[in-house]
Amino acid sequence: MSSRPTPVELEALTHARRLALNGRGRVSPNPLVGAVVLRDGETVGEGWHEGPGEAHAEVMALADAGDRARGATVVCTLEPCSHFGRTPPCTDALRAAGVARVVIGCLDPLERTRGQGVSILRQSGVDVALAVGDDEAACREINAAFLTAAVRRRPHVMLKLATSLDGKIATADGESRWITGPDSRALVHRWRADVDAVVVGIGTALADDPQLTARNVDGPLRQPMRVVFDSHARLPLDSGLVRTAGEIPVTVFTTEAADKARIDALADRGVRVLRERGDRPHPLEAMRLLGAEGVQSVLVEGGAVLAAAFVGAGAVDLVNWFVAPILIGGADAPGALAGPGFGPLADVPRLQDVESERVGEDILVSGRLTAIPGVLGSEEGT
Repeated sequence: MSSRPTPVELEALTHARRLALNGRGRVSPNPLVGAVVLRDGETVGEGWHEGPGEAHAEVMALADAGDRARGATVVCTLEPCSHFGRTPPCTDALRAAGVARVVIGCLDPLERTRGQGVSILRQSGVDVALAVGDDEAACREINAAFLTAAVRRRPHVMLKLATSLDGKIATADGESRWITGPDSRALVHRWRADVDAVVVGIGTALADDPQLTARNVDGPLRQPMRVVFDSHARLPLDSGLVRTAGEIPVTVFTTEAADKARIDALADRGVRVLRERGDRPHPLEAMRLLGAEGVQSVLVEGGAVLAAAFVGAGAVDLVNWFVAPILIGGADAPGALAGPGFGPLADVPRLQDVESERVGEDILVSGRLTAIPGVLGSEEGT
């Protein structure tokens, strides 16, 4: 049984998580990974993964450390890979560099069917320590999308909601811009830049004519795929989404009830149209299809019908709910979740790991409907 990470190594692991975030929004379908090389308790190298085909974090950190890596400790947020992909295995690089110890934030589910990086390192005489508890959980959190896709075979789904204090998403006349303040809207743009796809329902597309792009975000930017759930292919041909489909991909999930001429017209303008059976697209089926195409993370932005459908289907992992300090009122003003509801109180979905914070004048309440997948047998020594 290997030793637990030391306080110095756990501090380095915290820094490695910050380094990993340098690749946010660009590494999919790869994970976010950061790495630090320690020698005599001091950092002598660091790195992070910047995207598919680029050097992995461990390799970048080893290159930064140079000869000082021999006999040193490498602290990394995720189990080093042991397979040939776009780049050679990180386990080979660690062994070739002569490191003495590797501290791992969390295990990689994909390594369970590959060479298993931990086993390879230990068999080579490298001491390996695994983070546990809150430290492991924090490493899994930054890779919720990668882990969900690997284990559940569908994207990690974040549902974003924004309501008044009395739970309304618009006035009775349909006015909804803007319920939340500029700081909250800026954070949503950051989330758009981080995910692979943004999803709305046709009601939102018709009412708001959104672009669903990330704007005014610091750092390198990759725009997400825009996705519309549209049972009858009603997305207007002159909408902002259709007009820009040639620049940023747009996918419409529709049904057999949609008019073929409407589908053909959308397809002629560069929109990908996917037809499902039934009277409306099913959230889990749609997510599994996107997951099979390499989409690892999805932001669902609305509206009330789509949000309720995703929650009811068990297709939401994380809820981020903005509450603005305003009162809209009105029995006819729509609420955040439409439809018949989710049954008696004993059975309704309940958020776990709930947190709240101020975002400008608004309050952001966050919680999970599903836990981030871990790896069975991840405790040290198993």
